[in-house]
Amino acid sequence: MGWIKPFPRAASRHGPLSLERRSTRCRSPQLQVNLISLLPTSRFLMQFCGFGYTTSFGVYQDFYVRDYLSQSSSSAISSVSTPIDFSRLTVPSSDSWIGSINALLGVALSLVSGPLYDRGHFRLVVYSGCFIQSFSLFMLSLCQRQHLYQILLAQGVLAGLGLGIAYVPSVAVVSHYFRRRRGLVMALVQSGTPLGAIVHPILLNNTLHNSQIGFGNAVRISAGINSAILLLACILVRPRLPPLQSVQHRKSTQIRLFLAAMQRVCRDRAYVLATIGMTAFVIAFWYPIFFLQLDAVTHGVGRTFAFYVLVIMNASGLAGRIVSGFLAEIFGVANVVTAAAGCGTALVLGIILLRTIASVVVLAVLNGFVAGVYAALLPPLLVSLTEDFAEVGLRMGLSFTIEGFGGLIGPPICGALLTTRFVWWRPALFSGGMGLLGFVLFLAAVFIVRRKESKGTRGRTSWALGTAEL
Repeated sequence: MGWIKPFPRAASRHGPLSLERRSTRCRSPQLQVNLISLLPTSRFLMQFCGFGYTTSFGVYQDFYVRDYLSQSSSSAISSVSTPIDFSRLTVPSSDSWIGSINALLGVALSLVSGPLYDRGHFRLVVYSGCFIQSFSLFMLSLCQRQHLYQILLAQGVLAGLGLGIAYVPSVAVVSHYFRRRRGLVMALVQSGTPLGAIVHPILLNNTLHNSQIGFGNAVRISAGINSAILLLACILVRPRLPPLQSVQHRKSTQIRLFLAAMQRVCRDRAYVLATIGMTAFVIAFWYPIFFLQLDAVTHGVGRTFAFYVLVIMNASGLAGRIVSGFLAEIFGVANVVTAAAGCGTALVLGIILLRTIASVVVLAVLNGFVAGVYAALLPPLLVSLTEDFAEVGLRMGLSFTIEGFGGLIGPPICGALLTTRFVWWRPALFSGGMGLLGFVLFLAAVFIVRRKESKGTRGRTSWALGTAEL
């Protein structure tokens, strides 16, 4: 898991216009070890403040519906609502804006930041993304009561922009440093997301609802903490490989190389099937995260305990992300992802049977664990599908962008199927059906790759076994 040699240039693929990378091997072995150990730490911190904070949006949503944006439709605030008074309990619909836009931009902008990362603009995109995330929280603290458009711009659009710009580069850079245990390391550093989803809700619930602190000061406290953590992460993170340098920096050359890369991506049947599978399964992935708390409340579970249901789910997700790396080392990245998709589909369908507190706890623990395993191994899965590391950012960005549209339409459709009568089997059945489709597509992708491996057409790259000898 130590220092590895630079990846060879793909001269045969691009001919005289091939891209070159200079070796950045450190002269001091001790410095090499320090750099390798600091990189996962910086990535962990970015996940803690990135998707870890976005996943905590349910706390803001509850505060907005009952207090700060009480005159606005709850469906315009997020994709889930959990007021205390059942007479005021409304159902999310297709008009969910703040949460859905934030989640969409958080992955859709990967299509922009990924190619920028491939072209060597790592520091530009990571530093810009972290700054925008921090700036958006301070702007959120200035938003006025009952002004939905202000919060939509600050928390929905601006925060989503920052998250989407920094996500793929900060994930892909980890693959530069590790080869033998790449899946394990990439899974471990992503445990920052569920840890953030545990810490941030506790902090926000104890400040937003404190009348002496107020909304503005509560958000500024959170913004200050996140800014300090992101600053530390930016200081620690650095790419192992220098920027790509083309022989001729002509625009026509860059366009031709990009189009050639897109052709190779579209012809990779396993990659295409995996991307479509991600898009289908993400609907099932978000369903328990957005709706389990509401489901528990409508079945008589107290609001205080319903809040801890989300904490339990996130804690279980933390365990899942940590364990996923070890499972991938034993069974292979693709096998674990496919198994997690199958188990997640079964658990989503099992939400139909939710009746008691015990069933809520069991479903929260199991769903959180499976979701953690699945989410942690998606980046390693896409990396292992990539033969040319000059295309890692492009492939990740394209996959996460397409997947983001599934996350955008999934919760509103589930909310529309739920109706004001809370017919829970309808959205659960729809989400379970989409999850089953994703599971089947993952199976098909594994089958295609194994056939290629048996014919020796993929060299020493083994996606099914979770290794990539590049």
